[in-house]
Amino acid sequence: MQRRNFFRTLAATSALTLARTPRVDAAVPKMKITRVRAYQPPDPNPLFNQSDMVVTIETDAGVTGVGEGGSKDMLEQCAGRLIGRDPHYIERLWQDMSRSFFYPPGREKVDALGALDLALWDLKGKVHNLPVHALLGGMARNFCECYNTAGVIPGVRPGMSVQERARATVEAGYRAFRMDAAATPANTTYNTRERVNRLAEDCAQAREGVGKDGDWVVDFHQRFDLSDAMRGCGLIEHLAPFFVEDPVRAEAFQEDLPLLRRAVKVPIAAGEEWGNRWDFNKLVEAHDIDYVRATLPNVGGITEMMKIAAICETHFVGIVPHFTGPIATAALAHSLGTFSGPVLMEYNFQGKTLPHLPVCLDFKNGKLYPNDRPGLGVELDMKQLKQVAEITQPVTARAQTYFRPDGSITNW
Repeated sequence: MQRRNFFRTLAATSALTLARTPRVDAAVPKMKITRVRAYQPPDPNPLFNQSDMVVTIETDAGVTGVGEGGSKDMLEQCAGRLIGRDPHYIERLWQDMSRSFFYPPGREKVDALGALDLALWDLKGKVHNLPVHALLGGMARNFCECYNTAGVIPGVRPGMSVQERARATVEAGYRAFRMDAAATPANTTYNTRERVNRLAEDCAQAREGVGKDGDWVVDFHQRFDLSDAMRGCGLIEHLAPFFVEDPVRAEAFQEDLPLLRRAVKVPIAAGEEWGNRWDFNKLVEAHDIDYVRATLPNVGGITEMMKIAAICETHFVGIVPHFTGPIATAALAHSLGTFSGPVLMEYNFQGKTLPHLPVCLDFKNGKLYPNDRPGLGVELDMKQLKQVAEITQPVTARAQTYFRPDGSITNW
């Protein structure tokens, strides 16, 4: 009898405790997205898929998220699916923007969707007063190692040899020196047979510059047909590059990269012009690439990047993201900082002034550091921005989906 009374008392106490315990989400204010705006920054990047268009998502709670990427036309349709919605449900919003308009989004639209996704994560971090990397599980590294592309490195001057530039780059703290594949001036003749020989000479200089244990990478820029890519990789194999980037045409990746992998021994990085996890999946699963070049916002934002990272982690493949704009670069530090596999960041903002971003990137001595500022940790100077789009009304025309019995989105 005493035992029965004990359990009755325990059950009553537990019920009372549960009744008094506030719901976990009670502290998160209910809110709706009221407006999305797009702004052109000073000196905007004219390359469509490297857009540095600034995107803001505003709510009725007074919290605003900041993202980057896309174009006016592509942003407007995706943004229209957000108006009136709760910004906390990022995955559901991502699926809606991606699947509501019958045709699967192409790479340009995915870039715009990704810009909005960055803003949703920034907004979520601000609501919780946490950096985005904390929402994603916390940093797995102390900083992100970098290699330079177009940033200004102290000591590097026009006219320096490859060897001199390589030495100055690693002395500045960068993990690796990056070089082009025997470039000629734009819009001139590029004789691939001859250029492969010059490539071998330049790579030998790069190895001399970084030293026996230093790292260097070379970007083939998809300039070579498969046969010349094989010959080029073979000529530089003994120089031990960190990786060879985009050795063949992106259109032929699924066919040619497996052939290249079986013919050469250099590590391969590929995919800066690709879009989503389905593009990378087979190549990663078969170990036909060693590093995925997925970047933000091009893959569809942080939501999609974390899924690509999971595939890479499963198969022990690293991530070397391409660069787009500075806000997207900050987002890369947050998202890939939580990835447990190898990461090397392409960085091109050293020495550059970002007048519309007084607070953005935490970079020092060749390394990109995390920060604990809420959201993505960026701050805008609105006086430097030109508004080019404002979306306040939901887009419903020809937007149609089905839902599974549990409420999750499926295709119409």
